[in-house]
Amino acid sequence: MVISEYESLVNRIKTCVQCDLSQTRNKAVPGEGSLKSKIMFVGEAPGAREDEQGLPFVGAAGNVLSEMLHLVGLNREQVYIANIVKCRPPNNRDPSADEIGQCWKYLDEQIDLIDPQLIVTLGRHSFSNFFPGELISQARGRPREWKDRIVFPVYHPAATLHNPKLKPVLQEDFLKIKALINDTQLESETTTGDDMSGRQLDFEFDSTQLPYKKDEYDNQM
Repeated sequence: MVISEYESLVNRIKTCVQCDLSQTRNKAVPGEGSLKSKIMFVGEAPGAREDEQGLPFVGAAGNVLSEMLHLVGLNREQVYIANIVKCRPPNNRDPSADEIGQCWKYLDEQIDLIDPQLIVTLGRHSFSNFFPGELISQARGRPREWKDRIVFPVYHPAATLHNPKLKPVLQEDFLKIKALINDTQLESETTTGDDMSGRQLDFEFDSTQLPYKKDEYDNQM
């Protein structure tokens, strides 16, 4: 990847005025992490702390994400973390379809430039933008193919703050990510034709770069 291309993308995100979120944001949040990583984590949108600092997942949910990464032997500097929407929606409301539509091109460019093999979607909102109409409670913990890459859906780290029952579930799914990274066959049931259970991946991380009820769970972040 040409670093200047990435820097140009970051500058365009920081100065973007294509939707109304640009009028209420403090700082846009392009993303952060290793530009050589083969794994990308994608959330929905920045929160208040992220809006203040211009960095993704730096609040309470970010602490949970860091804990999950540590569980599988990774840190924030070894992966890339981004959101679908780069500016905070007022009062942490869900971003509108128009706001997502205006911002999605930036995530597309990030994916093209960083070229991850594995995209981990954090939460139902992120997942539903890759696979519209599917439920996170049914899809979580099972890899599937998306545009020649692998998408692995998990619950949002913030969901464990609202519902502690979800934390062991999140830990379980992150351990499956570790199995993928270690080229160990992922053991999970095949539920759809594009389920990628058993797919082996080869990850090389560059640490020198920048780190129940079904319906109840579907309403989690």
